[in-house]
Amino acid sequence: MRGGVDEQATMFSLMTPAQRVPKDHPIRRIKEIADAELARLSPIFDEMYAARGGRYSIPPETLLKSLLLIALYTVRSERQFCERLQYDLLFRFFLDMGIEGNAFDHSTFTKNRDRLIDHEVAEQFFQGVVAQAKGARLISSEHFTVDGTLIEAWASMKSVRPKGEKEEDRPPKDDDPSNPSVNFKGERRKNETHERRPTPRRD
Repeated sequence: MRGGVDEQATMFSLMTPAQRVPKDHPIRRIKEIADAELARLSPIFDEMYAARGGRYSIPPETLLKSLLLIALYTVRSERQFCERLQYDLLFRFFLDMGIEGNAFDHSTFTKNRDRLIDHEVAEQFFQGVVAQAKGARLISSEHFTVDGTLIEAWASMKSVRPKGEKEEDRPPKDDDPSNPSVNFKGERRKNETHERRPTPRRD
């Protein structure tokens, strides 16, 4: 016992990934579509298993849904995906994985993916998912971009200061001039009263 918590007890959980994902989360609808497509393609998977003489170390169904997650969440690499799968409950829900299971090894994932692509089933899967998603009006032809100015504003909130304020009026936190102590509670920042100043650089 440490801190009143049994370490062995922490290995078990009554909650599942499915219970952690909100009921109205759009990933649930996408999962239904993906699972329907996998059911439609099941004869192809049976042929793949028969030709290989057994099941893959990572089932093709799981690989295809993983590739869909990578596309949906813009995961930069398969290594990063496997790392995220270790802790992301939404990913585990989508792949029908429990909390206790280990994530895939990224090299094994890549090898199995290459074999899957050779069968051209991935193209059929994605075409089917897109067709169903369009039919359900889950896909729009419109595009959007991230507003970089908004990100910059979030990143530089501390550079917006009252007009006339001096550097010494806002003492640095822990002697760090680039990270001054700021309390924005109850403070209204307007162009008439505030201005943006460059954050002091650290040499």
